[in-house]
Amino acid sequence: MKTFLPVCWLLIISISGLSQAQVCPLNSNYSFGNLTHWAAYTGNNAGGNGPSAIKQRYDSTVGAPTGTVGTSTIYEYNLPSVAGIQILSNSTKDLYGGFATIPTINGYKYTNSILLGSTSITRSSSAGSGGGYVRGVSMQINVPPGAPGEPYTMTYAYAMVLENGTHNSNDQPLFSATLAIGGNVVECASPRYFLPTFNNANPRNANATLDSALAKSQGFYLSSHASPNANPNGQGAGASEHLYDVWAKDWTEVTFDLGPYRGQLVTLTFETDNCVPGGHFAYSYLALRNTCGGLQISGPQSACIGSTLIYSVPALAGASYQWQVPPGWSVVSGADSNILKVLVTDNGGTVTAQEANSCATLNASLDVVPVPPTIAGAVGSDNEVCSGNNDTKLTLAGNRGSVLNWLSTTDGVNYTSIPNTTPNLDALNLTATTTYVAVVQNGESCSIDTATAAKVLVDPQTVGGSLSPASMQFCIGQNKDALLTLTGEVGTPVNWQSSPDGTSWTDLAPPVVDSIYELLNLTSDIQYRVVVKSGVCPAQNSDPAVINVVSTPFPQATAEPADTLICYNTKATLNATISIGTNYSWTNASTLTNQGNGNVPSLPFILQATASPLSTTNYVLSIENAGCPNLLKDTFHVRVLPPIIVDAGHDTSVVINQPVQLYASSNDTTTPGGDGWQWTPSIGLDNPNIANPIGIYTPETDSVRYLVTATSQYGCTGSAEVLVVIFKTGPNIFVPNAFTPGGPTNNIFRPIPVGISTLQYFRIFNRWGQLVYSTTQIGQGWDGRLNGQPLPSGSYVWMVQGISYTKRTIFHKGVMVLVR
Repeated sequence: MKTFLPVCWLLIISISGLSQAQVCPLNSNYSFGNLTHWAAYTGNNAGGNGPSAIKQRYDSTVGAPTGTVGTSTIYEYNLPSVAGIQILSNSTKDLYGGFATIPTINGYKYTNSILLGSTSITRSSSAGSGGGYVRGVSMQINVPPGAPGEPYTMTYAYAMVLENGTHNSNDQPLFSATLAIGGNVVECASPRYFLPTFNNANPRNANATLDSALAKSQGFYLSSHASPNANPNGQGAGASEHLYDVWAKDWTEVTFDLGPYRGQLVTLTFETDNCVPGGHFAYSYLALRNTCGGLQISGPQSACIGSTLIYSVPALAGASYQWQVPPGWSVVSGADSNILKVLVTDNGGTVTAQEANSCATLNASLDVVPVPPTIAGAVGSDNEVCSGNNDTKLTLAGNRGSVLNWLSTTDGVNYTSIPNTTPNLDALNLTATTTYVAVVQNGESCSIDTATAAKVLVDPQTVGGSLSPASMQFCIGQNKDALLTLTGEVGTPVNWQSSPDGTSWTDLAPPVVDSIYELLNLTSDIQYRVVVKSGVCPAQNSDPAVINVVSTPFPQATAEPADTLICYNTKATLNATISIGTNYSWTNASTLTNQGNGNVPSLPFILQATASPLSTTNYVLSIENAGCPNLLKDTFHVRVLPPIIVDAGHDTSVVINQPVQLYASSNDTTTPGGDGWQWTPSIGLDNPNIANPIGIYTPETDSVRYLVTATSQYGCTGSAEVLVVIFKTGPNIFVPNAFTPGGPTNNIFRPIPVGISTLQYFRIFNRWGQLVYSTTQIGQGWDGRLNGQPLPSGSYVWMVQGISYTKRTIFHKGVMVLVR
C-alpha cells in the first residue's frame, strides 16, 4: 500500500446553511475564477510526510497574502516566481500531455479548471533528503439534509503529467483525491495515482524499473517531450541529460456519493506531490461539475440510427457497472465499465446505468430518441457574375438535418466559415470565383456532412486594352507585316471594328475574334478598335489604332528556299527576285558571298547569294522602296547539321593469317539504322561497306592504311584513318631494349604484341626487385615514373606474358635501359 504523501497545496472551504438538498457548494467548480471558499497550503516533504510537510497555509476566510479570497494564483513554497496553484478560465493545450487544459467529456463542457503543481523541482542530495514540492486544495462541505437514500454526488475530472523518478512506488510523484469525515479517510472514495515501479531501487533510491505495462493499463502514456530538468539521478556526463521519461494521463471523470453523510461535515482534498527525493516534477489538472443531484449519464439524447455512440458515467472507485439500452440496440463494448459503446437502431427508449462499490450504489437514466442519418442535400445553383456589384441567391434543398453554418472557398483548400444557420444565403459583391457549401447535421449524434457545392463564377471586369502600334503607315499594295496586336485587355475579343473618322464604327464581317489582325488591301486612311468582353461583364472598346495610307507601292519580291538543310562546312544558295524596290540589305552578311551591294539598278532584280554558316543561321533580306516607310522582310532559315566525326580505332599490328576485327563509329544520330560506310583500299577486308569488317592478310602485304568514310542519310560525310601493320612472324610480343622518358620519340616503354588476343601482364622491376609498373592493357606503357616521381637512369628488368589468337601462352623477360 502506498503511504499517503502530503500535498503541495491545500485549500479548505467551509460552506454551511445550504437549504437546497441537491445544490452544489458555492464555487466548488471554480466558477468565480478564483479560490474563494477554498483553503490551500504549500510545502516541502523533506522533513517527512503528513503535517510536517505543510510550510505555508492559506485561509479561506481572508484575502491575499495569507488567504484565498479573490486569489487565483498561489506560488510554490519559497519559489515566488513559479505558480503552484492556478485557476484556469481559458483552455489551452498541455505541452506534455497534448490534452485540453479545460475538458469537454462526452458532451459535458467544463467551464474552469485548476492547475496543481509545476515542472519546478528541488534537487535532492545523494542521500535523497532534498524533498519535493507539495501542494493541495481542500473544501469542507456541510452535506445538506435530504431524504434517506437520496444521492448527493460530487463529480470531478482529472488529468496529470508525472515525471518518472525511477524510485520505489511510495516515493514517486503522485496526484490524489481524499474524502474524510471527522478525520477518518473514506478509502473507497480516496484514490491516488502514480507511476508504478517494481520497487527495486538502489541504495540511492534510484533506478527502480517502471512497470510500464501496468502504467499503460491505467491510462498513462509516454510524452514526446523531454523533461525540462536535467536528470537528478545521472552520474558524470549523464547528470546534464534531459530524459524522455515524462508520462501523462488524459482527462478521466470520477464521482462519489455524499448522500450517506447528509447533515455531516466532510472534507474533500486534491493533492499533487513531487517525488520525495525532490528531483522529479508532477502537476495535475482538476475540474468539477456544478451538478450534485446524483449520477448523470453523458451522451446524446438524439441517437443517430446506424451509428456507434458512446454513453458514460463518471467512474466510481472500485465499482461494478450495469447498463441497459433500448430494444434492438447492440452493445459494442464497455458493458462492465463506466464508458459504454453501442450501435443504434430505430428503436427509442431509455439508457440506464448502475454503478456500485462498497461506499455507494448510484443509478442514472437518459431518454433517447432515434433520428435518421444526415442527408446534406445540394446547394443551388451555380451562377456567373461580374466582379464588383453582384448578388447570387443560394438555396439548400434536399437536406435532412439543420444547417450548422456555411463555408466558402476561393481555392478549394482554405475555407471560411459563414455564421448562417438558414438554408438561404446571399453571396454579395464577389471579386473572385467562390464555391459555397452548407454544413448539415441531423441531431447531435449524426455525422456532420457538407452539401453538394454551388460555384459562383466571378468574371473580372472588362478592360478594353489598346492596339499596338497605336499608329501605322500602310503602303499601297502592302501584303505583309502590317499587323495590329491587342494588348492590356481583360476579357476576349468579340469582334474588330473599323471607322473612317473615329466616330462611325462598323463591325467586321465575318467577326474576327483573334487578338492579332493583319491589314490588307487598304486604299484610304482608316481606324480600328476591338470590342472586348469578360464573361457576363459589359463589353468595353479598346483604344483605337490610326492607319495612314501612303501612296508609294510596298516592295515586292519572291524568295526561295525558305528552309534549307546543309551538311557542316558546305554551302546553301539563297535566291530572290525583286520586282518592286530600290535597295536592300542582309543580316549575317559575314557568312554570305555574292550577296550584292544593296542597290537595285533595274527591275526585276535577281539575287543569288551563297551562305556558308557553320551553325544554323537565319538570313533576313530587307527590301526598301523609296517613299514607302515599311520594309519587306523575307527570312531564309539555313539549318546546319553537326559535323560527322568518325573514330576508326587504334593502329594495330597482326601476323599473317591472323583475323583482325576493325571497327569504326560516328557521332551521327540523324540516320536511322546507322550511316553508310566505305573502307578504302579494301585489301584483306571481308566487306568494305560495313562499320566492322574483318581483315586477314597474306605475306605479300606489309601494312595497310585504311581511310574509312561514314555517309549520313543527308549525304554528309566524315572520315578517319587507321594503320594495320602485318608481321611475317608467328604470334609474339616484342619489347624494346631502351627508352628515354620525355623525349621526342621512344618516350613510353611498352610491349608490342603481335597476334596476341590477351595481355596477361607486363611488369617492370628496379634493380632491387621493387615493382615499379604493371599493366594488362594492350597499348599502355611506362613513362619512367613511380608515384609521380621520375626514376633514375639505369637498368630495369621486365616480364611480359600473353595469350595468342591461337591460344598459346607467350612469355618473355629481359633487361632494358632507361636513359635520361
